Amino acid sequence: MIRWMIVFCSALLVALPLLGAQAQDRSVRYNFTAEPPSGGSGFASSYSGKKIVSYRTSEKPGTIIVDTDARKLFYVMEGGKAIAYGVGVGRSGFSWSGSAKVGRKAKWPRWTPPAEMIARDPRLSKYANGMPGGPSNPLGARALYLYDGGRDTLYRIHGTNETWSIGRAVSSGCIRMLNEEVIDLYGRVGVGTKVVVL
Repeated sequence: MIRWMIVFCSALLVALPLLGAQAQDRSVRYNFTAEPPSGGSGFASSYSGKKIVSYRTSEKPGTIIVDTDARKLFYVMEGGKAIAYGVGVGRSGFSWSGSAKVGRKAKWPRWTPPAEMIARDPRLSKYANGMPGGPSNPLGARALYLYDGGRDTLYRIHGTNETWSIGRAVSSGCIRMLNEEVIDLYGRVGVGTKVVVL
């Protein structure tokens, strides 16, 4: 019995550093630990994750409200509560406000940059026919496609592999979330969910 415990503990001591190295390699390979660019303000490094908060609104439970100034997305719940998530929002000249509905949902969505985005950055032309979903895809793990009057607005609430962008105004108008948090929100909402962007 003692010999078995010594062998087991020795094997465990050898294996633990190897497991840590594998986990570190995975985080680098999938770029979930990106560093922020210099300058600007954001709270990604101090953001501690989603929280249930008191939230007064006339919107019904199940509604998504995005406060672009606060860089927060609120999922309205019963009893004057909401789940608050940190988000990245549209940079100057690309932000928007208004109401929309979730018209479609996708897991590990394909990303196709709009023609206007390719015109601004011709390097994106290689993705004109789309980039398959996956860890390198800028839409991240999940996407909620926002529609107005039955038409795609081209705006999304989606995950990101640029975690430093949470709390910043850097996107082309989409609402970015941490991948683990967009997965949580994705599970809470259905097609037809109302979205209000302030």
